[in-house]
Amino acid sequence: VAVDVPEVLRQALAGAVENLHGALPGARWVRPEGWHVTLKFLGSVYPRLRGWVEEQVAEAARGVQPFESRLTELGAFPSPRRARVLWAGLDDPQARLAGLAAALDRLMEREFPAEKRPFSAHLTVARFREQASLDEEALGIDVASEPFPVEALTLYRSHLQRPAARYEPLRSFPLGQRGG
Repeated sequence: VAVDVPEVLRQALAGAVENLHGALPGARWVRPEGWHVTLKFLGSVYPRLRGWVEEQVAEAARGVQPFESRLTELGAFPSPRRARVLWAGLDDPQARLAGLAAALDRLMEREFPAEKRPFSAHLTVARFREQASLDEEALGIDVASEPFPVEALTLYRSHLQRPAARYEPLRSFPLGQRGG
């Protein structure tokens, strides 16, 4: 379950990090069309649960009015010196993204365990096969964006394949809409 980002933002971020491709040879780059803000990863879902999952996502979406976010900076998990993931962070001043993630955890706890790590709003830009040490030059690239609207949650199916995963949108759930 994720929040999509606009195409113009994907293009701008792709351009901003393009020069890092040669500087980080051990990175596996996520395709820009695959960039989204994961709020809840479900793993394998039995077909019999699909309708129930959609009901829970719809309930979470109804509880929040549309809002804006923006890209802020590059960072790394678990840390810049021991990077396994390069990410672009998102601004979440009213904790709406974090609130949506918590609501999804709460609504789905019957079938899917809650995330143990604290929520961090981000787009995964690259993964590293082995730990990498990222310097200030790499993380100092300006990726800050103009605000963009967050208007819906999207339920995705992940297709894990080489050379890169593909994400198929299954259904979108508008924020703040009652009924339906």
